[in-house]
Parts: sequence; C-alpha cells; structure tokens
Amino acid sequence: MASGSLNEDPGLFGPHSILWRLNRESAVTLAGTCAILMQFAHPKVAAGVRDHSHYQVDAAGRLRRTLELTLAIVFGPREAAMQAVRAINARHHSVRGPGYSATDPELLLWVHATLVYSAIRGYRALVGPLTDAEADQYYQDTKEIGVLLGIPRAIYPERLEALEAYLDEMIDSREVAVGEDARRMADLVLRPSFRGVPRLAFTPLTVITAGLLPPKLRDGYGLKWGRPQRAAFAACRTALPRVVAIAPGPVRLLPPARLAYRRLRLAPG
Repeated sequence: MASGSLNEDPGLFGPHSILWRLNRESAVTLAGTCAILMQFAHPKVAAGVRDHSHYQVDAAGRLRRTLELTLAIVFGPREAAMQAVRAINARHHSVRGPGYSATDPELLLWVHATLVYSAIRGYRALVGPLTDAEADQYYQDTKEIGVLLGIPRAIYPERLEALEAYLDEMIDSREVAVGEDARRMADLVLRPSFRGVPRLAFTPLTVITAGLLPPKLRDGYGLKWGRPQRAAFAACRTALPRVVAIAPGPVRLLPPARLAYRRLRLAPG
C-alpha cells in the first residue's frame, strides 16, 4: 500500500497508484454491469442476491451504494476506507442461506475476479491503453482490498494471467453458468425502470456489456452479438477514448476521485 504523511492521509493507496488511475475514470463504471452479470452467473451469488436484496424495486440504488463503498476504500482517507471495509464485511455476514454464504472465500474470490476483469477490460476499451505490467499491478493492488474483505491471500492466483485462467476454468467447467435468477436480475440491471426514461435508452449500455462479457456468459444471457452490435461496440471503442481524452475533470473523473485530489491538494496526473 502507498505510504504518505499523516497530515496528507492519502488513504490506503494514494494518487500515484494504478488503482487510482483506473478507478477514477467515469467511463470505467460503464464496465460495472459486466462485473455484475458475471457475478450473477455464479448460482450461489445469484441466490444470495435473490434472497437478500431488493433488486426488483431498487436495482440502481443498490448498485450506487455498492459503488460508493468501493470508491471509499480506494479514494477515501484511511479511516473512511476502513469504515467502508467494515460496512461491507458486516453486510456479508448477514447474507447466508441454503448452500451459500457471502463470507465464503471462494465466492468472494469469484466476485473479486469479476471486478478486476471488468475494470481492466473497460479501461482498455473505453479509456486508453494499459500495458500487461500495469494491468498485473492493478490486480496485485486489488489483492490488498480483497484481504481486508476476507479473501485469504493464499487462494489468490499469483499473477493476472493466472486469474484470467481461473475465470476461464470456472466458466468452461460450468461451475459458473447463467441461470433463470441471473437472467431475471440482469434484465433489471441492463434496463432499469426510471420514470420518464424509456428502457430503449439503455441500449448502449447493453451493447457495451455484451462486448465486455466473456462470450459464453454473453450467450447465456441471450445478449445479441450480431453485426449491428459488433459495429456499435467498435464505434464505442473508437469514440469514447477520444471523448475521455478531452473531457474536463468534472466529467471525466468520478466525484470521490476529485475530492481525493482536492484533499491532497494535487492536480490529477
């Protein structure tokens, strides 16, 4: 973890970390639905969400709260970060049912892997290039968060390449496969109900999610991936990085990141 003076309180990682570089980008949040659908595809994760969540009435609200806690761990001062860790752990301890527990290290590892996969894929597709060494460093840094959330360091695949092999194995073995619960919840995530907003407005999000998902899971969710969808995703990959490159800070950077830079009296690099 990054070091810094107590007066500056850079938090657990600090402004020069690869975690800040990726997680500060608003565009990377568009990859969040990819991570969520990957998580739902694990039947035990889907059961926990089904039994202990209110996705059917407040899908967007739950996603927002989860994002807020995650960003607090990355960008908050140390005490705020640890408070977010405690809040997540407390919530996990209350989520258990027949055959599943949110404190199960294997389930936590799957969830963690989906977040790493989607953030790296999302950054490369929607923001800009990332070397293999930078991507692996991102993964190594996220392990520090995972350990705080109950994932034993010993069960982590050592390098990013091994984590990707783990993801492939989980999907190929069908230990992770899209079921009815997953499909039902995915529809609420991809096409949320907002008063006055037609569900068709969320089509670009569906295209981006389909483009980022592993192909077998994309097929399991029944997401279209024909020529029109591939062309639309390619257009996003061309246009969005150009928009990101010229976007002003209040548009490009997420609010917790902007607050963190101000707290440290730094300009984003």
